[in-house]
Amino acid sequence: MSGDGQGRRHWFDDEAGPVVRPYAMTRGRTTSAAQHRLDLIALVVTERHAEDPEADHTLSPEHVDIVELCRHVPQSVAELAAELDLPIGVVRVLIGDLVDDEKVHVTRPVPPAELPDESILRDVISGLRAL
Repeated sequence: MSGDGQGRRHWFDDEAGPVVRPYAMTRGRTTSAAQHRLDLIALVVTERHAEDPEADHTLSPEHVDIVELCRHVPQSVAELAAELDLPIGVVRVLIGDLVDDEKVHVTRPVPPAELPDESILRDVISGLRAL
């Protein structure tokens, strides 16, 4: 630890900048209120009616960043975590908050088990060609 001229001690160095623990960003929560299940590849899209997020003083800077990042191009949960340099768990809680506030919506990918079988698709194509 380093001391300054007034005898106070810092628990971080000057190059680190401000340090905020991830649990402070989520106010100690590990899940969002609505328990949204967010896969790493789920796409987050800003709602069209969402006004300027910076004007909403209830949103944290991280919430604002998520809304802005997803405004023009849908972003996956993993991409948002990488872009914001935050743990996935924190990003999931923040996205859940934004879904609850109707600032963003999440498009979940279709699980492979729910996709149509390739043989069915071939039969459909054959049937269409027969018409």
